[in-house]
Amino acid sequence: MKTILNRLGLIALVLTLSIAFSNCEATKNANNTQKGVVIGAAGGAILGAIIGNNAGKGGNGEIGAVIGGVVGGAAGGIIGRQMDNQAKKIEQEIPGAEVERVDDGIVITFDGQSNGVYFDTEKYNVNAASKENLDKLAAILLEYPDTNVLVVGHTDSAGTEEYNMTLSKNRAQSVTNYFVNTKGLNASRFTTNWFGESSPIASNDTPEGRSQNRRVNIVIVPNEKMKEDAQRKAGN
Repeated sequence: MKTILNRLGLIALVLTLSIAFSNCEATKNANNTQKGVVIGAAGGAILGAIIGNNAGKGGNGEIGAVIGGVVGGAAGGIIGRQMDNQAKKIEQEIPGAEVERVDDGIVITFDGQSNGVYFDTEKYNVNAASKENLDKLAAILLEYPDTNVLVVGHTDSAGTEEYNMTLSKNRAQSVTNYFVNTKGLNASRFTTNWFGESSPIASNDTPEGRSQNRRVNIVIVPNEKMKEDAQRKAGN
């Protein structure tokens, strides 16, 4: 009985720590290296950070397959430490971007209010104002090659639903193409998706809310090589 109670107490502690870690921002949160150990095989938070409850609406490809599950145990701690370092560098190099550490990944949000990736009205080409920050992020992606990258486009609700779906697709693909064709990053690392107006994170009734909804998410997750290396170092 004592053993069972101890285990129940440990489970309660793990759940409490998991919730606490999950609610923190990138470099302000408690050690994400520990978070990798605590959460174990739980996952799915990245998906919520990108599209909320709108999974399955629009887009292409399998986001879940790109994100994968969270690696637990000692290997998760090793991965967490690597992703912590990368997230901190992104925050330092691109101060206008919103950077979050979610599960094993990094979610970067560039919206119409950030000093990040802007698009002219009804345009989808990467303009000069955006290139400086994308160049900085590309350099960091080169420094940390054992990751996969998901680029996701969103719009506000102005215009028709069909138009916005196409616009979000074109904008997301423009960012991916810039990384691959201009900066020379390996195309196999990238997956591009889009959701039009279907996944707002703010009200479309105000200019400020619409500005937040016009966004591009860039999600960085460990690839299989990073996971295998971490498991090998952990002795798994």
